[in-house]
Amino acid sequence: MGLIGEVLMLPFAPVRGSAWAIRQVLREAERIYYDPATVRAELARLEEQLEAGEITEEEFDQREDELLDRLETAMRSGDTTGNGT
Repeated sequence: MGLIGEVLMLPFAPVRGSAWAIRQVLREAERIYYDPATVRAELARLEEQLEAGEITEEEFDQREDELLDRLETAMRSGDTTGNGT
């Protein structure tokens, strides 16, 4: 884009900056969500809840399936750190 295009687009700079910030936050949230260490920690907490009687077997099975799907997605993508951060 040339100088004239940049000048014409100047009023939209805050919108472009906000969109960039939102993309960065979303990227980081997805990285944490699919981090294998995070998923494993959630699986451990889920098992503790089952043993403590806080959730039913059916709830455990459903949530465990969701967490295992996340873990599989994370392992398939291969772009996670695996350190829980």
